[in-house]
Amino acid sequence: LESAPHQVLRGGVGLVSTAPDYMRFCQMLLNNGQLDGKRILGRKTVELMTTNHLAPELLPYEIGGITLPGYGYGLGLRVLMDVGQSESMGTIGEYGWAGAASTYFWIDPAEELIGVQMAQFQPADFHLLGPDFRVLAYQAIID
Repeated sequence: LESAPHQVLRGGVGLVSTAPDYMRFCQMLLNNGQLDGKRILGRKTVELMTTNHLAPELLPYEIGGITLPGYGYGLGLRVLMDVGQSESMGTIGEYGWAGAASTYFWIDPAEELIGVQMAQFQPADFHLLGPDFRVLAYQAIID
């Protein structure tokens, strides 16, 4: 698929993928840059991507009017730094991102857990699928 020509140059504009390929991308990140026995990203690159780069005075940060308490920001990903402040289930070091049309993913290395939600409606926070999906996934963990 091709997107129509436009003058707005942003990283995610026109990005097209499939849910299985997105899952494989997440699996590669969870595997510290490896997928199917092949190195895609260096381990240190993934570590850098998933480490907070914001100074304490810039926290909590805000995206599109939504404040994310408990999270820092890595290189293209939000990173969970304080579970209590986030007011959600999770593990310190979990990371991920959400899209404009209700897509959402997170990766929790400590739990070896990947969550991928592919919905297509706006505004993204109209139906709170992402938070519900996340809570249900964590509640399903049994040891």
